[in-house]
Amino acid sequence: MIEKDFVTEGLKRTKIDEFLETELERAGYGGMDVQVTPLGTMIVVYAERPGMVIGRGGKTVRAITQTLKNNFDLDNPQVEVKEVDVPELNPKIMASKISNMLQRGMHFRRVAYSTIRRIMGAGAQGVEITISGKIRGSRSAVSKFVEGYIKKCGEPSDRFVKEGFASATLKPGVLGIFVRIMPPEAVLPDKVEIIAPQIQEEIIEEEVVEEVEEVEETEAPEESENIEELEELEEIVMEDEAEETNSSEESKEDE
Repeated sequence: MIEKDFVTEGLKRTKIDEFLETELERAGYGGMDVQVTPLGTMIVVYAERPGMVIGRGGKTVRAITQTLKNNFDLDNPQVEVKEVDVPELNPKIMASKISNMLQRGMHFRRVAYSTIRRIMGAGAQGVEITISGKIRGSRSAVSKFVEGYIKKCGEPSDRFVKEGFASATLKPGVLGIFVRIMPPEAVLPDKVEIIAPQIQEEIIEEEVVEEVEEVEETEAPEESENIEELEELEEIVMEDEAEETNSSEESKEDE
């Protein structure tokens, strides 16, 4: 029974995601989060243009809320709209942009490389774009475009790498676009930072301080001796000047 509940919940979330992607395609739909709270079900919608999701006077978001309540059997659904800060780092938005460009007739290689430059220019560590379907002729093929560093398996792949999917309907058939992005803030477990030891620096600073103190102690007596010698010389000069003045006064009196 528990397994069935998990499967049912996952299927419901997938259907909600597909519905929102269809309804909010022009708004730059970038994914959603479902949070079950005691007051009801909170659905956070990420979009490139949140104004189009809300609509004039909140008309669009109210219609979406009513549809979620009636068609998906959600308990008191509440829709919250958030703007995507950097659309180039959202794989779902970039996959939709690739789909739109392919449907307008652009070549898939040109579209893929231009999208990779935009994503890497936004600061991503790595990106992988996979386009599959009848892209070259009557037979299906797969083209993969990779740039930067991106994890393919293991816990870092599940934790850090963001994934997005979109489809493009062309005359030869349907193309599938799969985008994987390694965000710039991802810190991988194999990253090593070498920190300079602090103990040696402290020892060197202590040695320098001791040397300075020793130099000051040795210089202090020499400076005091020099000062005493100068004072003695000044006294002798003053005595000589006094004697000269006295002798000159006596000579004047004799005359």
